[in-house]
Amino acid sequence: MAVGLLPPHDLLPVAGVRLAVTEAGIRYAERRDLTLIAADEGTQVAGVFTRNRFSAAPVVVAQRHLSSGTPIRALVINTGNANAGTGAAGLQAAEDSCRVVAVALDCPPESVLPFSTGVIGEPVDLAGKISAALPALKIHLDENHWEIAAAAIMTTDTIPKACSRQIDLDGQVVTVTGMAKGSGMIRPDMATMLAYMATDAPLQAEALQQCLQGAMAQSFNRITVDGDTSTNDACILMATGKIAAEPISRVEDSRYAPLCAAITEVAQFLAQAIVRDGEGASKFIPIHIAGGRNVEECLQVAYRMAHSPLIKTAFFASDPNWGRLLAAIGSAGVDDLEVDKVQVSLGETRIVRDGARDPDYTEAAGQAVMAEAEIPVRVDLGRGLASATIWTCDLSYDYVRINADYRS
Repeated sequence: MAVGLLPPHDLLPVAGVRLAVTEAGIRYAERRDLTLIAADEGTQVAGVFTRNRFSAAPVVVAQRHLSSGTPIRALVINTGNANAGTGAAGLQAAEDSCRVVAVALDCPPESVLPFSTGVIGEPVDLAGKISAALPALKIHLDENHWEIAAAAIMTTDTIPKACSRQIDLDGQVVTVTGMAKGSGMIRPDMATMLAYMATDAPLQAEALQQCLQGAMAQSFNRITVDGDTSTNDACILMATGKIAAEPISRVEDSRYAPLCAAITEVAQFLAQAIVRDGEGASKFIPIHIAGGRNVEECLQVAYRMAHSPLIKTAFFASDPNWGRLLAAIGSAGVDDLEVDKVQVSLGETRIVRDGARDPDYTEAAGQAVMAEAEIPVRVDLGRGLASATIWTCDLSYDYVRINADYRS
């Protein structure tokens, strides 16, 4: 069960973006597993993708289509099969999927971006199944289908992840809506497994890409469930420009910062939702590292803690075994760390002062914090002014069960 996460509600349509889902039988029968997103002409699209060298075929094709300069008009997303580790046949399947969607929507194949998630290394007739499902998809395209689309792109997720925000931008109401899926194989190193956001603001190509990359740096690139980077990670930001306003083409535009702040807020919600719904997760754990010489150093320490199986299992057991925290901090690669300057707190309870057990700390206080569903960890390295925060979860019996049975 997701930690402190409720199903999405009050999702707002984004003018110029319509969505539809259907059952295509990609892997299982009677499951909504195919999503089509259609964008009106004039929509600007930016993307960020996995850095995994075994990038899935749809990632390769989507990057190719985005870089072609052809305006993007549609996204097609299947679950059940990742189309990764499938070689030339997989690339052809991804291209063919774009081709059949393009014919149905009367646009060039390069105007379609393909996305897949599911089991790696399994061949599948994607284009055939998509072609058969397209009539139903076209009929049901609707700007109010964000919620059902968020459910359709799930794999091991237990709950759909989506949210909306609105801001006033020089007298115009601007909407940002996004959805994401992801629960395991999460240490994105770029974005997340799959995420899609849209706004009706008139962000132009270069500013749009910069906004997306900035949002990613403060959201999807700050989460980890298990330290594994997927072959299929992708995040897309669409700007339809449907509100009556002058285009935003430069980051110096006074409207750029508040708009990107709203987009970042949506991205952060979705990123944290992925961690809250981490496979088998029972605890949500923000890790804040302060007192570093630079942000990179802070992230280095934070991820070392977040990827420690000993720490993650202690959190699952609600065991304030703080020695594990110190061991991870000390092995994070900060070779000149002065341990007698390090402070560590769980929530508001300081457990380590000046590198040793705080004299006022009690085991009962530590257990009380660890019993909570959300456990903030704060570390001060005592070396500088830099800080950084990441979000992670615990490691439970269910994580092993889910991944042991994943292909069954």
